[in-house]
Amino acid sequence: MVRDLLTKLSNAHGISGSEGSITGIVRKELKKYVDEIREDRMGNLIAVKKGNNFKVMLAAHADEIGLMVKSIDEKGFLRFVALGGWFAPTLYNQRVVLHGSKGRVFGVLGGKPPHKMDEEERKKVVKVEDMFIDIGACSREEVAEMGVGVGTPVSVDREVAPLANGRLTGKAFDNRVGVAMLVRTMQEVKSPFTIYAVFTVQEEVGLKGAKTSAYTLQPDCAIATDVTIPGDHPGIDQKDVPVEMGKGPIITIVDASGRGLIASRAMVKWLCDTAKAHDIGVQLEVGSGGTTDATAIHLERGGIPSTTLSIASRYIHSPVEVVDVRDIEKGVRLLVNALQTKPKF
Repeated sequence: MVRDLLTKLSNAHGISGSEGSITGIVRKELKKYVDEIREDRMGNLIAVKKGNNFKVMLAAHADEIGLMVKSIDEKGFLRFVALGGWFAPTLYNQRVVLHGSKGRVFGVLGGKPPHKMDEEERKKVVKVEDMFIDIGACSREEVAEMGVGVGTPVSVDREVAPLANGRLTGKAFDNRVGVAMLVRTMQEVKSPFTIYAVFTVQEEVGLKGAKTSAYTLQPDCAIATDVTIPGDHPGIDQKDVPVEMGKGPIITIVDASGRGLIASRAMVKWLCDTAKAHDIGVQLEVGSGGTTDATAIHLERGGIPSTTLSIASRYIHSPVEVVDVRDIEKGVRLLVNALQTKPKF
């Protein structure tokens, strides 16, 4: 079930550059369903279903935004850098997991207490550089004894919980949702084409794994599976963000106002035609926000026709992202059916 798989993936930890626990889960899930699984030098996990000479690349980034220890003071408090696009106040007073050399160490993100802030300080947004991690240690030496040091990756300590109407909340749905959708697609699909499912690394810090894997694989076309922001809750003007959670997967026409991906019209039509033929509700997106692995992929090897198939996720880049599982299930059904026919370029 998509729900159980997403829960397993979300509860696992894998910040940019440390995606091994996620790709390990994927490897176990797919070993009975694909012809080949390999990992490249960048760390991308590539699962292959062999078919004819037409090659389709499906990409889902395995990494989540996180933190990394950059220094430790004499009293055992840790300073850190943010890896990926955090809104700093989201981090303040969160509990975290440090993935040290001796196993997991729990900590909390601290800062100056509001009770001790003056009026001007209260008006300002808390900055990453003003926060620290407290693991209970009393000295730099004690931190080292716990297996924590400079370069230790850090992720938010949060697990999936159910909401009403078949919805879930958890961390790292960006992009464990895309990973789950791609795993389930590869478990179900029977295609005449050669399908590369690539679970890419370091997307959140520059679309890096997608770039190197697309260069190597030289696919004929590509789809990235990811999440996108819906405009269906307070605080967003829905005329600017018209897509909604619960109304099916979202096909990208343009993202980042064209600075990222301007999708192949043939790819968009292919997915839209498939959705219509199989009575799958979909939404179209012309976005002004972020971008996905498809941006890096479509610029490789003289140009690779690409688009993104996204799932609406509220509160992206926070520990409490929200998705509707039915959207993911429809996304899987769309991909499985699309991969029976070839897009017309």
